Amino acid sequence: MANNQPPIVPCSKGLCGGRGLLTLKQGAWSNNPLAIQMLGICSALAVTNRLESSLVMGAALIFVCAGSSLFVSLLRKYTPHRIRMIVEVAIIATFVILFDEFLKAFYWDMSKQLGPYVGLIITNCIVMGRAEAFALQNPPLLSVIDGVANGLGYAVILAVIGFFRELFGSGQVFGCVVLGSQWYTPNQLMILAPGAFLALGIVIAVFNALKGPQPEEKNK
Repeated sequence: MANNQPPIVPCSKGLCGGRGLLTLKQGAWSNNPLAIQMLGICSALAVTNRLESSLVMGAALIFVCAGSSLFVSLLRKYTPHRIRMIVEVAIIATFVILFDEFLKAFYWDMSKQLGPYVGLIITNCIVMGRAEAFALQNPPLLSVIDGVANGLGYAVILAVIGFFRELFGSGQVFGCVVLGSQWYTPNQLMILAPGAFLALGIVIAVFNALKGPQPEEKNK
């Protein structure tokens, strides 16, 4: 699990003493949890057959990652080291349950479609990793920024995969026909598991091509 984050700094002038923007860039771009760290692949493959479900899963991860990072940071000085992971899991589970109940109350169809995958965010390496590697060592505001950045970086990759899988798999986006059946035959491969692996691989390859090599790779 990667542990690339800015050094511990107090929140003072600017956005967390000038480190907030750097934290945001690292989580969303230079240290993207899915494209660079290869974390959370399970949900990236399971829920991205439609753009709508990809966006909801991305929103869930942003909410859980930001909320859990905030509370882990707030309690970091009061949590005994030997039980810290139990506390982290309890906090993460609380936010996952809140989001799951929200879906059941206001978006029942999507709740049924996502099934157990929202609940599995509790075991998502991204959320637990940011709580353990970052929120335990940094102030609350900076921890929230880190949580939002990593959740946003993950959500964007999910949205891109979901967009292309739905577009080429059914010819639609958000239920609206984009590629007409008169001239385009939907590619069923894109809505099946092999299509998920193919789309994920292409998106990660394009992301890394745009991002360029890591600084340590340039020096080799």
